[in-house]
Amino acid sequence: MKWNLVFLGLLLTFGQLSWGQKGMDIPEYDGKDRVHDLNAKNYKSVMKKYDVMVVYYHEHVGSSKVAQKQFQIEELALEVGLTQKSAQGDGVIGTCILKNADSIYIFIEDEVIEYDGELAADTLVEFLYDVIEDPVEIIDNVRELKGFHNIEEDIKLVGFFKSQKSEHYQEYEDAAEEFHPHIKFFATFSPKVAKSLDLKLNEVDFYEPFMDEPVVIPGKPYSEKELVAFIEDNDRPTLRKMQPHNMYEIWEDALDGEHIIAFAEEGDPDGFEFLEIVKEVAEDNTDNPNLSIVWIDPDDFPLLVPYWEKTFDIDLSSPQIGVVEVDDADSIWFDMDNDDDMPTVDELEDWLEDVLENKIDPDEDEDDDDDDDDDDDDDDDDDDDDDDDDDDDDDDDDDDDDDDDDDDDDDDDDDDDDDDDDDDDDDDDDDDDDDDDDDDDDD
Repeated sequence: MKWNLVFLGLLLTFGQLSWGQKGMDIPEYDGKDRVHDLNAKNYKSVMKKYDVMVVYYHEHVGSSKVAQKQFQIEELALEVGLTQKSAQGDGVIGTCILKNADSIYIFIEDEVIEYDGELAADTLVEFLYDVIEDPVEIIDNVRELKGFHNIEEDIKLVGFFKSQKSEHYQEYEDAAEEFHPHIKFFATFSPKVAKSLDLKLNEVDFYEPFMDEPVVIPGKPYSEKELVAFIEDNDRPTLRKMQPHNMYEIWEDALDGEHIIAFAEEGDPDGFEFLEIVKEVAEDNTDNPNLSIVWIDPDDFPLLVPYWEKTFDIDLSSPQIGVVEVDDADSIWFDMDNDDDMPTVDELEDWLEDVLENKIDPDEDEDDDDDDDDDDDDDDDDDDDDDDDDDDDDDDDDDDDDDDDDDDDDDDDDDDDDDDDDDDDDDDDDDDDDDDDDDDDDD
């Protein structure tokens, strides 16, 4: 009996070690090629294999070694189970389904979703996880309600319906599919949760990012078309955050070709303080359709920080806010002294008001710089002209002096010659007189 217990103890010990070893196994690459070269012949067969298909629609690589190497790097970055489609040849697919070359499209069920984020595997995979989630998330209890309130960086909607079989809920779900996963849709069937949200039956609230108070969508009960129209009219928030998965989408959505950009590190004390000021300004002006501020946390884009600092001539170690032209990156920035306190809400609102009234404009600032350069050039030219005139005057004076000196010398020479002639005449006269006297003596 004793040996049986010893044997059982050894068996359990080695068993625990093997279980622990198995639990620590890290998944390894299985060797399967998950990137397909999509063309007109294999398109249908490949699409049938996957519930979710990611298509990278790219320009034809060509024969350049540099281009081929770049494409190989992109292919490795996208090794997440997708296909690639060349823009050259097979034009039917590119024309009918895909619009822009160098874009990524996600096919899921009957939906085609364009990915507007950075070309990075981790960012794309995270986005795909959002895509495969249900378009509407159900809130059943207080814990899930707390999670709903913690989402502040995205547009979100929440509605109260009788059940999932409700006709009004079906319309709401159909509208959610149109914006999934870019906009968050929530619903509840719990009267208790609805009471906490101050929702009435078949009513939907619309939350802007960073806003505590929602906007009640008017006209309940709603059709899918009415919900879609309201969201499209309000999908540019007063304050929104640029993130890796939406960076191109936000950058292209500019008002009159300009963005008001606020750089602030949320984890930095100064950045957090400045961000709270920006949030308060946005909340005070949420009804202004012409105001849209894009918040960028430099920590989310570490590789772009040197580029932004060089392009905009700013220091991103401290918070910054300015106006940027989308096309040529001309910009003008709010003057914030690092030694002083952060601007007040009123000061920032006054500055933003001047921006919206075009009193502060990057184009005009560039023109002023050009005018200053022209003025500097004119001043330099005037100085050069003055110097030339002075030199000419000095030369003329020198020439006059030389002429005077020459005249004086000539006069002196003439006088000397006259004196010499007179002396010679006198000498001749004296000689003649002496000769006459000698002749008289001889006589």
